[in-house]
Order: sequence, then structure tokens, then C-alpha cells
Amino acid sequence: MIRSIKNKLFLLLVAAVAFTSCKKSFLELNPPTSLTPGQALATEADLQVALRGAYAGLRGVDYFGRSVPILGDIMADNTYQHAVNTNRYTLFNTYSFVVTDGNALGLWTSAYSVILRANNIINSPVASNANVSQYKGEAYALRALSYFTLVRYFSKPFTEAPDSYGVPLVTTYNPDDKPGRATVAQVYALILSDLTQAYTLMTKYTNSSQFSKYAAKGLEAKVHMTMGTKASALAAALDVINNGGFGSLTAANHAAYWTSPAIRTDKLETLFEVSSDAVGNLSFDALSYLYSQAGNYGDLVVADDLYALFGAADVRKALYPVVPRPAAGAAIPTVNKYPAITGDLSETKVLRLSEMYLIAAEASLPASEANALTYVNYVTSRRGADAIASTGNQLFEDIITERRKELAFEGDRYMDLQRLKRTVSRSTNYPAAARTIDFTNFRRILPIPQSETDANPTIKAQQNSGYN
Repeated sequence: MIRSIKNKLFLLLVAAVAFTSCKKSFLELNPPTSLTPGQALATEADLQVALRGAYAGLRGVDYFGRSVPILGDIMADNTYQHAVNTNRYTLFNTYSFVVTDGNALGLWTSAYSVILRANNIINSPVASNANVSQYKGEAYALRALSYFTLVRYFSKPFTEAPDSYGVPLVTTYNPDDKPGRATVAQVYALILSDLTQAYTLMTKYTNSSQFSKYAAKGLEAKVHMTMGTKASALAAALDVINNGGFGSLTAANHAAYWTSPAIRTDKLETLFEVSSDAVGNLSFDALSYLYSQAGNYGDLVVADDLYALFGAADVRKALYPVVPRPAAGAAIPTVNKYPAITGDLSETKVLRLSEMYLIAAEASLPASEANALTYVNYVTSRRGADAIASTGNQLFEDIITERRKELAFEGDRYMDLQRLKRTVSRSTNYPAAARTIDFTNFRRILPIPQSETDANPTIKAQQNSGYN
């Protein structure tokens, strides 16, 4: 009897569920996995959460969390892989990477993931107000930064071939799209358009881990310098210098600035950096572990010719202590620019005020050597370095060398060699077969990842030359 009653109750329950599930209102509901970006980002609070996710995407191990700053120095002449290593970035030390390279794939996918998140914020239908404008402005800046990173690593320099293949431009959500590569010029046009939007929309400064109006303008200065449009680079850099309200890094606070792992709210030096706080960090995969000798790795160390550039009184020299590597090995110059390897890890610097002065110095040439000297020596005078007093082409070379010294291990050196179309000339610290990398070498730009060309027939025929 009890079993019979239970069976009947079960059948009634099944019937009720079946009846309810057939209601029209139920059938019209969208499953959570089918929400459109417009539905998912329907409020101001939704945009804020999505923006946090976009920033978190910058911290990926093959993005600004580690690979981007490292590739910018190991593909150049600043850092090399020590003989005792954990086999990270070996193929970039030897210039032997191929289409299946995991770091190249990680950079590509990480950047496009941030672009997707930024697109969803930018295209959200949420009604405009001051906060929404700020969020969208930051999203435009993040998209610009991501495309700037992609086009510099996977395409020929703008200064060499603006009409050559750039990277696919994706500005709206379409999971079925198979885009081809836009031209380099088209990619830079979108970057500059995005930065104009960012500069216009943003009104708030929060801290160094979030884009602000003048961080976007600083990125614009860097973009124009990369394009070789010097007048625009100078104007943007001076806008930051004169109107941004950022304070200068000096010899007195230099050591403390690099020792502190905390994001800044005082507007000292840092325009924008990628945060790795005590909760959100890459742990052993963080940038600091690849450089610091206090951790388990410390694979990458300072090239001898770079270390030789620093005078005895230059406070920057203290960032590169000569210590045994490994613990019982020979003493060599090492990198201590990112010393925090526990808790709140060292941040990845992306844009700094000092670079704005160096951009202004370079962009002042050849029109005004006096201005160029003023701007470059603003930096040297605050590092305990000898003042630059050269003229003509030597002044230009001295400014480029000052960039190498000031921005070492921040991922900029290789990009300078690219935009200037220069041979990578490495010291004897590097393998003999990888000491001279001519500008025409096909590996001066990364391959479009094979997984991307396999999945996208449009881009398959657009692989970078030499990797086919």
C-alpha cells in the first residue's frame, strides 16, 4: 500500500514538472550559457565587474604577467638565459621558435580575450553616466593596449610596412566570425581612435593599476613614437608631463619605488601598471620569479654590455646586484627590479612618467636639440648619471641608449630596435648562432599560432613569411 502511494505521488510529480516545463514562458527563457553580451552587461554594476575581469586578463602568464615584458628584453640584447635554467624562454634566447610555440599562442589568446571583454563593455547598452563613461573609457584603453601589443609582436613595424598584414580587428561579439588580418595601418588607426575615446570619456584617477585619462595619453605618445609621427608623440608626451599631475622619480626615492610592490595612489611616476596583489597573482609563474635570485628560478640575468652602461654613481645600477648565479656559481649581474616574490608580488610597469620625458627628447629631434637635451637630462639628473651634452646623430644615439638604461627589463628594448629597424646585436652572453639577428630575419616577428590558422581558414593563407 505504501509503495503504491509513493508510486502515484511520483507520477503526479513527473506530470506536474512536464506540464510546467511546457509553458510558453518557460520555453522563452534563455539558458545562462546563451546570454548575449547585452543581456549579461545590463547594469552599471555589471560593467564594473566585467572591467575588473578585463584587467585581470592582463595578468596572464603569457601576457603582461610575464611573457610580454620578458620577450621585450630577451629578444633584444638586455637579458639572456643563464646556463643553469628551468628551460623557460629557451627558444627566444636562441631565436628558434616555431608556429607551435606556446608563449606566442598564449600571448595571442590572452590579448584577444582582453579585447573580447573590452568589446562587451564598449558595446553595452547601459545608459550613460559619469561612471559608465569612465568604465567604457578604460575599456577603450585596454583594447588599444591589447591591439598595440599584438600588432608590434605579430606584424612588421609601422615604420617599415604600414600596408602589410597586421592582426584581425574584432570590435563586436560574433562567435562564428573568421576574420582575416587588417593592415598594420588599419590596426594603428583603431588604436588611436580608441585612445581618443578613452581620453575623452575618462574623468577619474583611481590608482596606478587602472587606466586614467593621462595614462591613455601616455600610451598615445608611445604609439605615435612607434609610428614615427614625432610631432604627435611630442604633443601627447607634453600633455602628460604638463597636465597629468604625476610626480617625478628621483635618486632619493628610486630604491623605495622599485622595492614597493603596492599599487600607487600618490601619482608618483607610474602612469599604468599591471597589478599582482596578494590574492590575484601568478605565484611561481610571476615575472619576479624569472628574474629574482631569491626565488626558485632566476633564469634570466643582465647582459654584460648593458650593465657596463651604468656609471658608479647611477642609482639604477643598484637594481642589478652582482651575485653568485646559481648560489654556488660565479658572481654576475642579476635583475632585482622586481624583488617581491611572496604575498603582494612586484607589479609589471607598463607606462611611466620618465618614458614621457624620453619620448619628448627623441621627438624633439632634429628640430630642437636644446629641448631634446632638456628632456633627456631631466631623467639623467634624477638618476645620478652623467649629463648628456652631445649633438647631431650622437645625441639621438645617446637618447636611445638612455631609453635602454631607464626602461631595461620593462619590455621596451626590442620594440625600440623594431621601430628603428635595427639589427639585434647581442653580446657573447648569448649562443654564438643567435648573436646577430638581422632586421630581415623572419623571426623578428612572431608566427601566427598554428592553432589559429588551423581554426580560421581566412587567416591560414596570411601566415607571416618564413613560417609557412
